[in-house]
Amino acid sequence: MGISLEKGQKISLDKTASTPLAKVIMGLGWDAAKSGGTIDLDASCMTFGEDNKVLDTIWFRQLKSKDGSIAHTGDNLTGDGDGDDEQIVVDLSSVPANVKSLVFTVSSYTGQSFDAVANAYCRIMNANNQSEIARYSLSTQGSHTAQVMAKVYRHNGEWKMHAIGEPAQGRTIEQLISAILAYL
Repeated sequence: MGISLEKGQKISLDKTASTPLAKVIMGLGWDAAKSGGTIDLDASCMTFGEDNKVLDTIWFRQLKSKDGSIAHTGDNLTGDGDGDDEQIVVDLSSVPANVKSLVFTVSSYTGQSFDAVANAYCRIMNANNQSEIARYSLSTQGSHTAQVMAKVYRHNGEWKMHAIGEPAQGRTIEQLISAILAYL
């Protein structure tokens, strides 16, 4: 098991994994709280270039980045089952040089607030051996319908991760752009 991240913490992915990473998986898992019923949370990723310009969006309506370096494994409509409910696979070695950061979000497509969500987490794994590098529990319950979860970014030639975990409002990643920009 990897390190447990706290809100605001930053880590070097290569150093934490103790090996250079070529491909990582951002996994998202959740359950409906006892009174919550069915909840459709969506994991999404937006890539940014210079001047914080949006380059691409990977989500349930576009499962693969235009350059092919990032792929969403598919939409889970309920959160049922064990393990990750949704995953986004990032081939770090193929992410174009003009991409400076990737921001991962989770949003409630069905519009329920995070008061109706239990056991939510995001984690990043080494895709080569499925080992968990870091995990961040989304313990923040409240009236928000989304969270800006984490940013993976280039810094001095290596990939780093920043656990953000900030609440936001929106049912899709398109509605979260202004909230995301605050963390670039």
